[in-house]
Amino acid sequence: MTRTRTLYLIGCAAPPLDRIDTGVRLAREAGWEVCVLLTPAAREWVGDPWELEARAGCPVRWEYGGEEDPLPAPDALLAAPLTVNSLAKWACAMCDNRALLALTEGLGRGLPVVALPYFNDALAAHPAVGRHAAFLRDAGARVLLGEGGFVPHRPRQDDVAAYPWQAAVDALPAPHGGRPGAPH
Repeated sequence: MTRTRTLYLIGCAAPPLDRIDTGVRLAREAGWEVCVLLTPAAREWVGDPWELEARAGCPVRWEYGGEEDPLPAPDALLAAPLTVNSLAKWACAMCDNRALLALTEGLGRGLPVVALPYFNDALAAHPAVGRHAAFLRDAGARVLLGEGGFVPHRPRQDDVAAYPWQAAVDALPAPHGGRPGAPH
């Protein structure tokens, strides 16, 4: 019997968060059990976390849990949307919230970690952003920033509908083994 593998979908406070259920749906269709973790700022963006929990089929978390937390351990992590703020904190191992703790521990444990950023090209042009993305890539994360992932937009000219959720899910390993992007 094959065990269902668990994906932590980590959402930050950016406009594509309004469509996180697209990421949940695509990951579930690919065979993942999906648990949603939100940064505290992202929690403020989500109207009813219990509605999202019902769609995900797994508890939604944004605060640190106790010893009896019902979330299964992750087999992979997907940070989408990932803000420039969370990218910087993660690269510096700043675990001031549950979502960043999961990303930092996941990378440290050698789990597959995919990040799909969302920010404008003015933020992307800051020298630290490229260094943080490169650092995380060198540490083993797949940061989908640029062609084939998320291409930063001009300030106030974003297109949330074009956010490449499918590219992020395709970058994950197959939930029952195999290579990233392999047919599920």
